[in-house]
Amino acid sequence: MAFLTSWWVYLTMGIIFLYVLIQSIFALIKARKRAFALGFTKEQVNQTITSSMVFSLAPSLAILIGLVALSKVFGSMIAGMRLATLGAVTYELPAAINVISGVFGRQIGDVLTPEMVITAVWVMTLGCLPPLIIIPFFFKKMSSKMQDMRQKDQTWNQIMMDALFLGMISAFSGYILAPKTPEGEASYISILGIMVFATSAVIIMVLGYLMKKYKWDWLKNYALPVSMVIAMALAIVYAGWGVR
Repeated sequence: MAFLTSWWVYLTMGIIFLYVLIQSIFALIKARKRAFALGFTKEQVNQTITSSMVFSLAPSLAILIGLVALSKVFGSMIAGMRLATLGAVTYELPAAINVISGVFGRQIGDVLTPEMVITAVWVMTLGCLPPLIIIPFFFKKMSSKMQDMRQKDQTWNQIMMDALFLGMISAFSGYILAPKTPEGEASYISILGIMVFATSAVIIMVLGYLMKKYKWDWLKNYALPVSMVIAMALAIVYAGWGVR
């Protein structure tokens, strides 16, 4: 696995990071010019930029957690590239685990071969392509149909959005509840995974209650990373108790 720290990996990732950084700076400059054209003052623009930077720090903790986990598989550079460009922690890590465990029968902490790592990278990359195709070519048409549906029947629109959300939650729930089959061992259901899943759900509900009761809108940006960090810390405690 020495190729993960080879010079050409650092060079390739550096070019990608530089491209994304230049693109971000270009968008920031264009946005500033547009804001001034709309009549915003320099103080308002700078305050918006500063507040956006501050509120982006907490959600970044969730990405950092995913980066640490993905680094066990792909090394820091490839993992950083995946999460800094197109990837999302809710997609990248399950995709990598499914390939490594489902196709090759290994676990994240095992010694992996280049074939395993490259296969996982291809799966994650190909999985990110459909949105890049759907959004530019079909989003406008899909959005207009969704708008028509909202105007005709607001109740149906709410039901559909709730169904989509529950479907997404069910997919992750199935991943937690599915039996684990380590190589050479009997299948088992991870009580540890279920406890961590339930703990994070309870924490996010408590934070949601606090936001609703005390009007803490600022907490919206912190709820997800806080629940993840606390649940992962408790996972260590649960594992220390012998929960598997």
